[in-house]
Amino acid sequence: MDGFLVIDKPAGLTSHDIVARVRRILGQKKAGHTGTLDPFATGVLPVAVGEGTKAIPFLDEAVKEYRATMVLGAATDTQDCTGRVEREGDWTRLSPETVREVLSSFLGKGTQIPPMYSAIKQGGVPLYRLARKGCEVEREPREIEIHSVTVDHMDLPRVEFTVSCSRGTYVRTLAHDVGERLGCGAHLTQLRRTRSGTFDLSRAVTLDELASLQEKGAAGSIIVSPNDALGHLPQIELTEDEVRKVYCGISPGCHGRYVGTDASLGAGVRIRLVREGKLLAVAEIGSAESGDGNKNLRLIRVFN
Repeated sequence: MDGFLVIDKPAGLTSHDIVARVRRILGQKKAGHTGTLDPFATGVLPVAVGEGTKAIPFLDEAVKEYRATMVLGAATDTQDCTGRVEREGDWTRLSPETVREVLSSFLGKGTQIPPMYSAIKQGGVPLYRLARKGCEVEREPREIEIHSVTVDHMDLPRVEFTVSCSRGTYVRTLAHDVGERLGCGAHLTQLRRTRSGTFDLSRAVTLDELASLQEKGAAGSIIVSPNDALGHLPQIELTEDEVRKVYCGISPGCHGRYVGTDASLGAGVRIRLVREGKLLAVAEIGSAESGDGNKNLRLIRVFN
């Protein structure tokens, strides 16, 4: 079994826990998730199995979408409901309009300081391990982008909102920063990822549903193939002779053979090499050209 499963992650389990359970359910040794989801969070967690693990670096997961619930009046050390309250503030003076304005002020490109309770490593050590020891270290701000944010329901101090953001954005930190700007503190009590790139809740299954499908021999019906998962990349359809060459490490020619784009592609662009719907390799366009104007391709990853 090769490709991607979209798991509807329950609260209370780590992303690593989910991968371990998928391995056991499917009897699959090769598996890995494409991006950590907090233990208290739920929703879309893409899990690669088999040859799908090789495709993880080439996925387009630039945009994530979440539904979140923020409570004003208290900031916690984890920036969510699992942490210790560090500061409380008066939210009663705030109007719904003020909260909406402040939340909207985070739209667009900006920077965000990652929380101490995160999987980001410093000196090879995850920050959350340092945080559990009571250590706090300086973190570099990271560039993020909030594409859209919509208040779905507000009953102060509780605010439910949907946010679309760039990869690497911490919604916990967004809530914390909103609380700081409002002057009363805030933290998340619920977080549900509804989309990660092309993977969304419409394709998601629970662990119990996956186990049931596996018992029926139907788990393969919900697998997203590596080729479909990388559908954002232009492709070249290979001949049988080229397939054999690719498996010997020889790149095919690429002049005028791109499918999925009408633009001329420059150096550094990645291409799918496909035969009859099956992904055989990912290659990169080089800067050099042969005498006939044919751009060189460099094989990056070959799939079995």
